[in-house]
Amino acid sequence: MNALSLSRRGWLARVLSLGLALAAFGAHADPARELRIGFQKSASLFVLQKAQGTLEKRLAPQGVAVKWVEFPAGPQLLEGLNVGAIDVGFVGEAPPIFAQAAGARFVYVGNDPASPTTEAVVVPKDSPLKSVADLKGKRIALNKGSNVHYLLVKLLEKNNLKYSDITPVFLPPADARAAFEKGAVDAWVIWDPFLAAAEHQINARQLADGTGVVNSYSYYLAQTDFAQANPHVIRELFANTQDAARFVQADVPRAAALVAPLQGLDVAVVETSLKRYRYGVVPLTAAVVAEQQKVADTFYDLKLIPRPVRIADALPVNVDKAAGAATVAGK
Repeated sequence: MNALSLSRRGWLARVLSLGLALAAFGAHADPARELRIGFQKSASLFVLQKAQGTLEKRLAPQGVAVKWVEFPAGPQLLEGLNVGAIDVGFVGEAPPIFAQAAGARFVYVGNDPASPTTEAVVVPKDSPLKSVADLKGKRIALNKGSNVHYLLVKLLEKNNLKYSDITPVFLPPADARAAFEKGAVDAWVIWDPFLAAAEHQINARQLADGTGVVNSYSYYLAQTDFAQANPHVIRELFANTQDAARFVQADVPRAAALVAPLQGLDVAVVETSLKRYRYGVVPLTAAVVAEQQKVADTFYDLKLIPRPVRIADALPVNVDKAAGAATVAGK
């Protein structure tokens, strides 16, 4: 079972510290009447909240409606955030860095704990490839600018390979799955629930996941103007997200049954995915920011982004003061 436990005292400390961070955005000038949330199928808590309708009930007394906008992956979600199509989104480590390098305007408002087992490089069940070192000279499918982009770079590095030693094939998850099944690529780097689906449905075999290689944090981002004007709405969103985390902790099968139809997956696949993720939204700490800066520096060194990125420029407040007594769930 994944580490979902949120003691009541710990949960209250997190909500308090999130409140401190969000209060720094400023007064509630021009409050929103709608919260537009960008989500992906991999964002299981957002999918669960959508299925339950609990956020709508929570915000209704404040006169705030909720609109859920689905995106195929993090980079596309960041595009939506940048052009004002959504107010808040949830993505992995890499998409915010690519977006910031391109001049997108947003702020980090929280993160979930590290979940390195939720992404992996997989090969067909009968593939002759047995290790990451065997990927030299191979074609590898991945979503450009996503979490798994960084995972691939670090896995190659750990196995004494360079990024130039492989041929990346940039495809979104659905197209990558099709290419993988047809044999058009030798391997696929992917995240849950698509990872769990490939393992359950076509017996894809893992060469390596992120354990000991990457942290695989997930981040909550907000459009800058929305965050400044509506910290109270974001606080309500996070409180509801904590409710969803406790719901998963109490009954994974029931949560999976609610999430599966919206993800278009079998319940067994969703259960596997839910068990690998760790939940518990907290404000960013200096340590988490430092890890995210390492990702940004790696992408710049590889010339995957056109200019250096300073993560601190996308933070709403001093992270040490904002974090206060917050602790990461399960640690």
